[in-house]
Amino acid sequence: MSNELNQDLGRDPGRGEHGVRAGGALVVGLDAGGTRTRAVLASASDGRPLGEGVAGPGNALTVPVPQLTEHLVEALAGAVPEPDRPRVVAVAGGFAGAAGTADEPGRVNALTALTEALRRLGIPAREIRISSDIEAAFAAAPDTPADGLALVAGTGAVAMRITARHCEKTVGGDGWLLGDDGGGFWIGREAVRVALRMADRRGGDTALAVLVGRELGVPEAVLPSGGEVSAFEEYGEREGYEGGGGGGRAWSRTAREAYRRHVLPAVMAEPPVRLARLAPLVAEAARAGDALAGAILREAAGHLADCVRALEPAPGESVVATGGLLGPEGPLTAPLDRHLSALGLVAHWVPDGSRGAVALARLAHDGAVTYPEKEK
Repeated sequence: MSNELNQDLGRDPGRGEHGVRAGGALVVGLDAGGTRTRAVLASASDGRPLGEGVAGPGNALTVPVPQLTEHLVEALAGAVPEPDRPRVVAVAGGFAGAAGTADEPGRVNALTALTEALRRLGIPAREIRISSDIEAAFAAAPDTPADGLALVAGTGAVAMRITARHCEKTVGGDGWLLGDDGGGFWIGREAVRVALRMADRRGGDTALAVLVGRELGVPEAVLPSGGEVSAFEEYGEREGYEGGGGGGRAWSRTAREAYRRHVLPAVMAEPPVRLARLAPLVAEAARAGDALAGAILREAAGHLADCVRALEPAPGESVVATGGLLGPEGPLTAPLDRHLSALGLVAHWVPDGSRGAVALARLAHDGAVTYPEKEK
C-alpha cells in the first residue's frame, strides 16, 4: 500500500503491511453507496484507521445480492490482511438502500451479503451492524452524535431525522423517477432540459448547450459555439438565434434540429441516473456566470432545504451533510447554507460514512448499542 494512502489514513508506515498492530481487537466500517463500496479496517480501542479496500457499487436494493456479496468480499479483502482477519470483532456497514427496520428488503439483502462475505474471508466478527449509508454518515460527525438531522446530496438527495443513531423519519430519496429533487441526477436532467429549450427556442441562451452537447458526443458542427463556420454553412441558413452561448454567431434552424437529434438518443441510450455526471458541468457554467446554470443550482439548494424543513428542525440542531454536491468544494454548499441559516441551522460536512461505520462498529463491540440484525 502506498505511502500516500498511509498518510491519508493517518497511519504509521513503520507498522508493517497495512500498518496493523501486532495485537489487539480490530473492527471494520463499510460505506456502501451507489457508485462504490469502501471498507476501512480500524483499531477497536481507538478507531485508528489501519487499512482500506474499495470495490464496486453497494446499494442493497439495486445491486443483486450475489454481485453485492462479491463487491463486499473485494473491499473487505483489500482492507483486512489475511493474518489479521481472526482479530476482527465487529463489522458495521452503512448501505444505500438499507433504511428502515430490520425486515426491510434492503437491510435483509445487506445482512445476507455481508454475512456471506465475512464467511468466505474467514472473518469471525461477533457483532454485525447494518444501517443505511445516511445513518453511517451521520455517525461520522465529531463525537458520533446520537440524535439530529442528516442530509445527503450526491446522485440522489435525501434528508433524515436520526434518533438514537437510527432513522426515525425520511424526506426525499424516492429515486430518479419520483424524487431525489436537488441531487446530481436532477441537476443533470435540468441541464439537458435547458439545452434542449435553447435548441427549440423556448428558452434562453446558455453555455450548457455546448457543455452538455460535448459530453454527450454531439458533433462540433451543430453546437451553438465552437464549430467551424463552414460547418454551419453546410447545415444551411444562418437565421435564428443570437446570444452569449452562441458565441455571437447564429445557430441555424437546421443545426438546432441536428443537435436535438443527437442529444435525445444519447440520453435515452443510458440508465437515467447517468445524467448525474452532467452536474459538474452546471457548476462550471455557473462559476463562469451562466444565468440559467446558476438558477438550476439555486433551485437545487431550495429542494434540499425543503427536505430539511419538512423534518421540523429546532434551531441549533445538529445537521450532518455529505455527498459530492456539498462540502468545501460543493456547488450547493453556499446556497444551501443561506437556506439553513434562515432556519437557525449550520451544516457539518463529512466526506463519507466510512468513519461513522467504524464508530458504529466500535460501539457494537463495546456493547453500547443493540442491533436487531443479530436477533434475526
